[in-house]
Amino acid sequence: MVSAPGGHPAPTSFPVDFDLKVNAMTVPRRHFLQAAASLAVLPCLWPAHSVLQADENQAASGTQMKLGLVTYEWGKNWDVPTLIKNCTAANFSGVELRTTHKHGVEIKLDAAQREQVRKQFADSAVAVVGLGSTCEYHAVDQAVVRKNIEETKDFVRLSHDIGGTGVKVRPNGLPAQVPVEQTVTQIGAALHEVAEFAKDFGQEIRVEVHGAGTSEVPVLHQIMQAANHKNAVVCWNCNKSDMNGAGLAANFKLLQDKIRTVHIHDLTKNNYPWEELFTLLKGISFNGWTLMEESHVPDDIVAAMKENRAVWEKLTAG
Repeated sequence: MVSAPGGHPAPTSFPVDFDLKVNAMTVPRRHFLQAAASLAVLPCLWPAHSVLQADENQAASGTQMKLGLVTYEWGKNWDVPTLIKNCTAANFSGVELRTTHKHGVEIKLDAAQREQVRKQFADSAVAVVGLGSTCEYHAVDQAVVRKNIEETKDFVRLSHDIGGTGVKVRPNGLPAQVPVEQTVTQIGAALHEVAEFAKDFGQEIRVEVHGAGTSEVPVLHQIMQAANHKNAVVCWNCNKSDMNGAGLAANFKLLQDKIRTVHIHDLTKNNYPWEELFTLLKGISFNGWTLMEESHVPDDIVAAMKENRAVWEKLTAG
């Protein structure tokens, strides 16, 4: 593997402004491979500054985990420059851009607008972790399922274009009128399709542990087995239901091989068993993103982010 200065691996996808010009921003990585071989004499393409800064932040905290923000609900009223400014001030290294919020990073953006978003983050200390879609695949109406699958693909293209690495999707319930096994199989098949599509764009499909019934970890485990794709991974969501049945440790073990991102809540107020969770994460050598997603909005969000950063550093220490 080619390495960049400081031991960072060279990126597996090319930035949109590299010397080989393309007409559209949503060209899958595989189409660049032959061109890359012919460009071997050129300087290596190093990771964006924001990725390097994220590495520096995690090294300073003594952990391989990274801390970021989901724009729900903290950050939902911030545009991109404000997001970058406030995350930098609070030492949050990345953002998951949840759809419908003021940042305006949506699938309707044209190529020039996508490039503008990508550059703002690339020139900052904040990385785009990915996009938080509301795409879901449990509906009885198959036309609705198909619409959500195609929308997921649009989000995959968008995440690729702005420098993200994945798209969050969710199951959102178990319709009473059909057997649970049928819904699990249906969601799994949809996930397999979008994960296969996302693979060619260097993106993950991050399945949030979410929804009535589907937030029960054993059910989500069945969904992931039905998806049966290495590119379909889990976004652990820190739900109260994580303690159901055999308890947190047993439920965590069901999904631990698939966990790539974690949605955490206010570490200073929420009574989730944070110490146990972070011990479990350390036990699997988790080196991904823990992302603040909190519904209660404080008067001073940046101050609350800083307070949570301090608690997070204690939880991740050692």
